[in-house]
Amino acid sequence: MAARRRGAGLRLCATVFLLDMAFCKGFVEDLDESFKDNRKDDIWLVDFYAPWCGHCKKLEPIWNEVGLEMKSIGSPVKVGKMDATSYSSIASEFGVRGYPTIKLLKGDLAYNYRGPRTKDDIIEFAHRVSGALIRPLPSQQMFEHVQKRHRVFFVYIGGESPLKEKYIDAASELIVYTYFFSASEDVVPEYVILKEMPAVLVFKDETYFVYDEYEDGDLSSWINRERFQNYLTMDGFLLYELGDTGKLVAIAVIDEKNTSNEHTRLKSIIQEVARDYRDQFHRDFQFGHMDGNDYINTLLMDELKVPTVVVLNTSNQQYFLLDRQIGSAEDMAHFIRDILDGTVPSIFKSSPLMGCFLFGLPLGVISIMCYGIYTADTDGGYIEERYEVSRSEIESQEPVEDGKEQEPSGGATLGPTVQEPKDVLEKKKD
Repeated sequence: MAARRRGAGLRLCATVFLLDMAFCKGFVEDLDESFKDNRKDDIWLVDFYAPWCGHCKKLEPIWNEVGLEMKSIGSPVKVGKMDATSYSSIASEFGVRGYPTIKLLKGDLAYNYRGPRTKDDIIEFAHRVSGALIRPLPSQQMFEHVQKRHRVFFVYIGGESPLKEKYIDAASELIVYTYFFSASEDVVPEYVILKEMPAVLVFKDETYFVYDEYEDGDLSSWINRERFQNYLTMDGFLLYELGDTGKLVAIAVIDEKNTSNEHTRLKSIIQEVARDYRDQFHRDFQFGHMDGNDYINTLLMDELKVPTVVVLNTSNQQYFLLDRQIGSAEDMAHFIRDILDGTVPSIFKSSPLMGCFLFGLPLGVISIMCYGIYTADTDGGYIEERYEVSRSEIESQEPVEDGKEQEPSGGATLGPTVQEPKDVLEKKKD
């Protein structure tokens, strides 16, 4: 009798699960050849997939949840999916070269999504990119609201100026990563001190930093460096994203399941340095911790003990290991200063994994790309084409009301030798 009840219960659970899946699928549209002609009337978030692709099958339930939530919050973005093998000409027109490929299509613009394949991260991307490029902050209340919702965001303060032109250009390129706002001087919090106007600020880590053209160089490069929180939980994907910031990355390599004093102490020290010494180090350093040493050992082709601290130089194949006992945040800060001064010897290994990870196009990758050109592999290289947005089009966009926004959570870990290209703004070829 008990076995019969269990069997009935399992059948009921299976039925509920199938009904739930069918319900979620109802909010994702299956797209066909008519999509090409009808899509410009709406904003679309599309998954281009192949039926035989294992990664596509893994994404499917997540994609169904994305469709359900976007519908439930009243988002203007429609969610669809297209079999790129059945409609290969349309997929090719949108630059699809691998599966799955996620794109947000907005008028003539196609924005690539290359972040972690989680529901929250995909939805957050759709909210950000579907809205206005530069979102106005008309009041202090709205400014406070934005501060509560976003861990990192950028604000232009002032009127028309050459700096605003550069800010718009930077936003058109980097909207795939972060939020851009504009405000008048009386809207920003009283604790913000501006030496001159106009100005561009980044708000993060319960503080702010002001862009300085002489100290920080190109505005787009500065935004790309500052779009991360100062302290992060590191994985392969984040390390790859940090690779083009030019910053040194200080990582506490620990076992998060190990609650011994040594593991928790090193993590706490790195967090304290990131917080208390950020004015000194934020231009040059990114801080964080990583759970376990498997990934970092593979990347460096070295055997690091756990716990330890490693500092990666993302502009070459060098890294630094502790050469002293670290008992406090001041000890760690002194170690960091010595690295910046060049008094700590670096380790330089001819590691193919490190080279592939840190450098954009090493000879091996170039060879693979050349091979891909001749073999015309549909899963091969990725073709990028920049789209120049007219300023009148940008400034004419109206803000879209934000729905329930999600902060990025962790995501898939990418291996050090296989990396996907960064998000780019593309032009659809009509």
